[in-house]
Amino acid sequence: MENKKSTGLKSFSRNFWVVIIMEFFERGSYYGVMSVLSVYLVLSVAEGGLGFSKESVGVINSVTRPLLYLLPILSGAIADRYGYKKTLMFAFIIMSIGYFLTSLASAYALVFLSLLFMTLGAGFFKPVISGTIARNTDEKNSSLGFGIYYWSINLGAFIFPLILVPYLKSISWSLIFVMAAIGTGWLIFLNLFAYKEPDKPETSKKVIDALKGILLVLKDFRFIIMIVIYSGFWILYFQMFDTVLWYLKDYMDMTPVNNLVNSFLGLFINNPNWKFDAEHVTVINALTIIVLQLFVSNIVKNKKALPTMIAGITMGTIGMGMLAISTYAWVFMAGIIIFSIGEMTAHPKFISYIGLIAPEDKKALYLGYSFLYGVIGSGIGGILGASLYVHFVDNLKAPSILWLIFSAIGVATIIGLMLYNKYLAPKKV
Repeated sequence: MENKKSTGLKSFSRNFWVVIIMEFFERGSYYGVMSVLSVYLVLSVAEGGLGFSKESVGVINSVTRPLLYLLPILSGAIADRYGYKKTLMFAFIIMSIGYFLTSLASAYALVFLSLLFMTLGAGFFKPVISGTIARNTDEKNSSLGFGIYYWSINLGAFIFPLILVPYLKSISWSLIFVMAAIGTGWLIFLNLFAYKEPDKPETSKKVIDALKGILLVLKDFRFIIMIVIYSGFWILYFQMFDTVLWYLKDYMDMTPVNNLVNSFLGLFINNPNWKFDAEHVTVINALTIIVLQLFVSNIVKNKKALPTMIAGITMGTIGMGMLAISTYAWVFMAGIIIFSIGEMTAHPKFISYIGLIAPEDKKALYLGYSFLYGVIGSGIGGILGASLYVHFVDNLKAPSILWLIFSAIGVATIIGLMLYNKYLAPKKV
């Protein structure tokens, strides 16, 4: 009985479940907004959007998203120093204000500033949740604990865009941001009344130490080359929130998908009128991961990290390449699903690989800075995607070239990893 309790669901503390709820609502709010943000910002004012140019939206995305990956390096040290509860309070207040201000703003500078507020809050939130889970689990239940954590992320990314976003935008697009403000704002009270400050580590990392850490990892050329190569795949990933959504709105006829879903819904309700729209790209990605992650993880669990990453990125590249060959609805759906399978194959192995190649006494430091892949991928992906879309799709009416260019970036990433595996990778991993 004792062994069962130490590894099952009952082994987790109340604090663990509190942060899982926080993660679900925060990620649900975030992905609810991100599933349609790039569409809302470029949609004409007459259609309920803000009418910004795609290039200007690319700039917003290339500034806010890298910050989301960069901030946790510093905010993790701040949380260790000043307490998790205080850091969460700051994160939820700033985040909910950011979302709410975005719902009111229509001028480009104000929207940009409001989204920076949201990003600042989200960047402070991220490391506290994983840090709390790490401190509330042990070697017996850590794997299950982080598994539940990743499921809660994808469950939020699935439910909010599927159920809340379509309903709210049918009334007013701005209500999506109000929803996110409420979704993160109520967590202030959960933090106040339910969250318990974990025991402080014996040696709390100072903020200056976090900054010094970057000098340490920058000296490791093998680590930096891996990050730069791997970030190529994330240039592709971030298109799922920008160019793929614009392409869906401009080019895709999703009638075959709509007909199938409505014929199924017709078994339960009269005259259903469901339509596949921008937010459902995020839904498909999250659902694929929810359904298949355990299955995929089981297949690759004993496989070497780098070849598995290469296989995953190859699948992701094929998924994006499929968008170039046809505008048929089911080809589009297959492309998104195959890309998602590639993502869930490659990314856990990347995290595992960084843990394996990091020096024994610096694993946490290396894993912290491994998020630089997101800084590079999103920083390049936003502006590059918007510029290429305007040139090849809006001006030349040649969307296939756009997807072939991104597929070529995927191929370059695969070749880079193959060369890395041959010439730079430690032989033991």
